[in-house]
Amino acid sequence: MALGMIEVYGFATSIVVADKVAKSADVKIVAIDKNKPANADKVEVPLVMVVKFEGGASEVKAALEAGVEEAQKRNLYIASRIITRQSEEMEWFAHLNALGKDKLR
Repeated sequence: MALGMIEVYGFATSIVVADKVAKSADVKIVAIDKNKPANADKVEVPLVMVVKFEGGASEVKAALEAGVEEAQKRNLYIASRIITRQSEEMEWFAHLNALGKDKLR
């Protein structure tokens, strides 16, 4: 199972990117995580979000490309990464999020 991650600025952007990711390939959104950067008072959008999703390597790659394109259209893309063969420990870690008790189902 591969893990894809797309980091963007803003909550609304993360939701739009997650929607694009989910509709573009056979992947499962496993978490949408948040982080407030140390320089939040100096950036236009003070919230960093990470959309995490899993699936087969080729599906994750296709979904990642679609999600990155969506974030770049809004000029709110930060970074992205694919882990092609995540270990069990990494899979557990990927599902963690900082959104409190809210969990994706």
